[in-house]
Amino acid sequence: MIMVTDDRRPLLRVEDVTCRFGGLLAVDHVSFRVDAGKIVSLIGPNGAGKTTVFNCITGLQRPASGEIFFDNRPVTRNPPHVTMRLGIARTFQNIRLFREMSVLENAMAGQHCRTRAGLIEAILRTASQRNEERRIADEAASALAFVGLQRHSTRLSWTLPYGEQRRLEIARALASHPRLLILDEPAAGMNQLETAMLVDVIARIRESGVTVLLVEHDMRVVMNISDSVVVMDQGRVIAEGTPAQIQAHPAVVAAYLGTDEPDRADSGGSSEPPPRG
Repeated sequence: MIMVTDDRRPLLRVEDVTCRFGGLLAVDHVSFRVDAGKIVSLIGPNGAGKTTVFNCITGLQRPASGEIFFDNRPVTRNPPHVTMRLGIARTFQNIRLFREMSVLENAMAGQHCRTRAGLIEAILRTASQRNEERRIADEAASALAFVGLQRHSTRLSWTLPYGEQRRLEIARALASHPRLLILDEPAAGMNQLETAMLVDVIARIRESGVTVLLVEHDMRVVMNISDSVVVMDQGRVIAEGTPAQIQAHPAVVAAYLGTDEPDRADSGGSSEPPPRG
């Protein structure tokens, strides 16, 4: 189901990307890299431009300038389906499941970019089309088992508890055979138990060889699971480093606490940013 990446080189490079919405400068000359086989978190206060960067990477938004490279291949101007076929899958802030489809069928939808059978084959139910449909179902079932949802495969997706709906979205993304999985606030709205299960799934995704780029407001998740952290504020990257380095970085503390005092992190208070920006 999952492709193993070469961890000796960057899998994703974002280079000097700028994005505008009319007169609003949402992303201002942002650059960072995501090394293969790692979990990299992109954090920052609300409105920092994190999701806009995700949209630029996945082809939902065209940057005004700059370049994005995936496996040394430029993807800046690719439409989303082409980017997904290359091996970049994502989830969204808000749950986007097909409510009246089963859990298995939702996971099968992740294989759409890998299918070959066309309309005629589907109408005629050719042998090749039936074989492909069985393969898609097997891949989807494998993805469901990976996130612990195989026992719910026949249920309608809307009947799942909230945390399991989130994991179903991840299963659908994994079914597309990604090399890079982009998760946009996957822990949003989860309780403590659901969050712990999510962290376990993300860790196992990395162990399986898939690189993860994560936007998340829950700092406990970010600091416990990330190999490196990129911090944005007002459309710009203001810090990069390990979780320990980021927690003690004065610019990060200032961005989260709303102060320009450079020594705030050393004033005796906690250097860890609060869970919500």
